[in-house]
This record gives sequence, C-alpha cells and structure tokens, in this order.
Amino acid sequence: MVNFKVIRKDTSPIEGQKPGTSGLRKKVKVFMQPNYLQNFVQCTFNALTPAKVKGATLVVSGDGRYYSKDAIQIIIKMSAANGVRRVWVGQNGLLSTPAVSAVIRERVGADGCKATGAFILTASHNPGGPLEDFGIKYNMENGGPAPEGITDKIFENTKTIKEYLVAEDLPDVNISAIGVTSFGGPEGQFDVEVFDSASDYVKLMKSIFDFESIKKLLSSPKFTFCYDALHGVAGAYAKRIFVEELGAKESSLLNCVPKEDFGGGHPDPNLTYAKELVARMGLGKTPSQDPPEFGAAADGDADRNMVLGKRFFVTPSDSVAIIAANAVESIPYFSAGLKGVARSMPTSAALDVVAKHLNLKFFEVPTGWKFFGNLMDAGLCSICGEESFGTGSDHIREKDGIWAVLAWLSILAYKNKENLNGDKLVTVENIVRKHWETYGRHYYTRYDYENVDAGAAKELMAHLVKLQSSIPDVNKLVKGIRSDVSNVASADEFEYKDPVDGSISKHQGIRYLFEDGSRLVFRLSGTGSEGATIRVYIEQYEEDPSKTGRDSQEALAPLVEVALKLSKMQEFTGRSAPTVIT
Repeated sequence: MVNFKVIRKDTSPIEGQKPGTSGLRKKVKVFMQPNYLQNFVQCTFNALTPAKVKGATLVVSGDGRYYSKDAIQIIIKMSAANGVRRVWVGQNGLLSTPAVSAVIRERVGADGCKATGAFILTASHNPGGPLEDFGIKYNMENGGPAPEGITDKIFENTKTIKEYLVAEDLPDVNISAIGVTSFGGPEGQFDVEVFDSASDYVKLMKSIFDFESIKKLLSSPKFTFCYDALHGVAGAYAKRIFVEELGAKESSLLNCVPKEDFGGGHPDPNLTYAKELVARMGLGKTPSQDPPEFGAAADGDADRNMVLGKRFFVTPSDSVAIIAANAVESIPYFSAGLKGVARSMPTSAALDVVAKHLNLKFFEVPTGWKFFGNLMDAGLCSICGEESFGTGSDHIREKDGIWAVLAWLSILAYKNKENLNGDKLVTVENIVRKHWETYGRHYYTRYDYENVDAGAAKELMAHLVKLQSSIPDVNKLVKGIRSDVSNVASADEFEYKDPVDGSISKHQGIRYLFEDGSRLVFRLSGTGSEGATIRVYIEQYEEDPSKTGRDSQEALAPLVEVALKLSKMQEFTGRSAPTVIT
C-alpha cells in the first residue's frame, strides 16, 4: 500500500469564485490557472461541517467534458489530504448529474458506508473543449445541490483563503478500471473506488417504471424510436437502458458516445441545437420521409430533456403537465397517488390546471432546482418541472432527462397496451391534443434579449414595476394596444416564501396575470460584464377545444404586441427583435 503525506500549500484569494445555483462555471483556461480549482475545492471542504469531510465518503465524477480527468485526480489528492475516508468515481469519471444524486441516495458500499456529498464536474448544457466551459458544483447528502447557506459560505471562504491541503505524492488513480485502490495516510486508510457508472441508476429506473410494458411497446413494428445524447454523458446510460434493457435497436441511438468536446456541438436539447434529431423527426427545413414515432434528446450532464413526436414538438411546460396527468395510471412508482406538483414561476400554468382538476397540492417556485428539493424532502411534491427543458420527480433531487423519457414511454405503453397489434398506435401528438381538449392549451413562447445594456434593462424593469401601482391604468394601456386581449386581473413582483424552511426569495420576476388565465412574465438574468439578458415569457390560455389547434405564434401575436409595447422594449433597449425566440 502506498503511503502519502499531507502538504499545506500557500495560496491567495482569486476573484470571481461565486457559485450560482448550478455551481461555478468558467472557461476551461480559467480553471487551469494555478490554484484556481484547488482554492474552490478547499473552500468547499472548509464550508462543510467536519463530520461531512473527516472519515466521509464522497462521489467525484461528471459529464466527461474536457479537463474532467485532470480535475478528478486533483480532487482525489485533496480529499485524501482533508481526511476523507473514501472517494467513489464513476468509471472513466462519468456520472450523469441525476445518477450522482441517485448514487448519494441509494448506493451502499461493501462495508455499509453511504456518501455524504459529491463534487460534480459539469457545465451542464454549455459547450466543452479546451476553449469552452468547465464547471464544478457540490451536492449534499440528500442528493441535491448545496443550498445558499453553503454556497455563500464557500464564496466567503474564497475571499480569505491562505492555504489548501493536498497529498501530492499520491499517485494518479486509473479511473478507467473498476476496482478499489487503497492508500495509507496520517489519519489511516484512504480508498478510491471506481465503479460502474450505470448500474445504480438503471436499478433505480427499474424500480420506478414497468420495463416489461415499455419493452412490449418498443418491440411493436409500428413503434419507432430515436434518442440523441448529443455526445454527452447520457450516452453512458442510453445503450444500457434503451438497447440492453428495453430491446431498442442500436441504430435508434444518435451521438451516444460521450466526448470531451461533445463532438464540437452545443449539448443543449432544444430545436436549435439538436439539429440531427430534429431533422430525423421531420421537423427540419427539409421534410424527412418517415420519421420515428418518438424522439428525445439530452444535454451534456443528462439532467435536461426534449421530447418529440413524429413532426411534433412537445413544449417542456406541456410535458410536465402531461406526465403529472398520466403518472398514477402509467408509472408504478406513483400508483398510490401524487403528493403534490410544482413548477418554476416562468413555466406555463398547464400544470396548475392539472393540479386543480386532480385536486393536488400545487407550488409555484423561483427558478432553481433546490426549491423543488425542499418540497420533496418535506414530502409535499412528487413531480416538478421548468420551461428550460428540466423535468423530474422525488426519486432523486436533481432534474432527470432519462427519467422524463421513460415517463413518456410509459404513458405511450399504457395508452397502447390493448392496441399494439391494432391498425394505428396512439401517438405523442394524439396524447398532447387530447390533453389540450381536456385541460385547455397554454400557447407559450419565450423571447430572450441578450447582452442588453445593464442600465437600460434595469430601467425597463423599474418601468414595469411602476405600472403595477394602478391596474385600471394598465388595462387602459392594454386595450389601447389590443382590444382583443383580456383584462389584467393582477400584477406583482414574484416573491416566494418557502413553506418548508420559511426563507424568502424576492425580486424573482415581474408578472401580469390576465382574467382569462393568460400571463406575461419579465425576468432579468445575469447582469455581468457582457450586459444583461431580458427574458419575456408570453402565455395565452385557450379553453375552447375548437381553438387549441392554432399555430402557436399566430395565437400569441396579440399578447406579444402587448408585452413589447407595455414594456417599451424598443425604447429602452434599442432592440427591434429578440436574440432568440423559443
């Protein structure tokens, strides 16, 4: 057994190491600066209670992006020096973010130990490679991201750090070979266990879903399927789950080899970046001959998902509502009923209508998965989602892209169980249109104005807040812009009081709520050196089943006009059009 010594290395604070809700994300070359990663890791250890470090078991893995392998070795050496008892690493350093959450919650070591936390190396849906992005975040013993109390402490520590601990003479561990490597240190034995990246997660999925019924669906000659991992870490799970467990053809997997640079692409599962899948599903510029019945994509760390039917896009807001409406009958894990449902504030109110119909507890929370985690830990929420392609449930404390795909396949399997040998299968589009008939449709779009002058953006938001002081005056303005738009019933700046811990989150976005159930939401994100991004969420509710099949942009046009004129978007920002329309 190799013995190691602990060395205290002098260092000094590095500016800008403030972790967001998803950890610290910077360019690779920033992370490769001397002591940059080391400072952040030591500051994290220092922010945790000694019991979570000394003698503890930590998970260290990520989405496999460029610089991950070097970072894993650095964190192993620092863990040893800080008195950690063992580190668990997914084979080749690969673990999806949802799988890390599952490993923390479910995995038991040979000697009965459980993990108390994890360093996840990911920048999620951001590009990877030597000139692109890297990221690190810490997850707690519940499997969810570190709460603000911890991330604030980490940031405070980064301003005063003077030294970090490292076992420099600890040799690099071979993370491509499964097995345990043991070392001896001043505080006793230190183990690094490399384990199969997929087995714990696959076991969890099999305990949630009826794999046999999904298998029957996938074996029907009428059902065709396509899954695109965008060269992210989902590829490490796709073959195991879809091909080996569920019997899909290997040819139905696209871009499922994880790559350090995601194949030069942008691993963000939306209609813009998942180009190959979008074309295959018949939604590209040139119509494809016979698209598959079902398609899905994942982001870099596999916590996001996009669901498509044949020539049909399912919005993330509709997706979470449809999963919630069908979960109890389609998914064994939920057979006893749902504890409650939740969505982020900018997500459409499609889920609210389902909750009302099914008499479920409902929560509207600020953007950030930790808010859902609190509700789940308190047993108040089973299914949740956000408009930015994140869907999940209380099986873990992160959003889960493959879970969402299996949920959709379960619903399709349930709807088709008597029908697999019939003439036509119930399709994704049938399920969505039937949902709209039952619950109404929330036409929904998001306009992003990127790199707007930060001062102008703040003035625009202040203008919108000021307008809210008189709703009658707002309605005069609205009717002056479009007489065919409903009246505003109420308007506010969204503030959330967490029902679990009582914490209050202020200034979470400006809302205008209309009498017919429509909404306008304005949010500011990131006021960095590159300026600010203004996001405008525009949502038109339509209850009349004869009007739920309209073109989305056409149905939203009156409300879009109201949003842009009410906010004086062009006057404040000088922009005549958004940077991105989702």
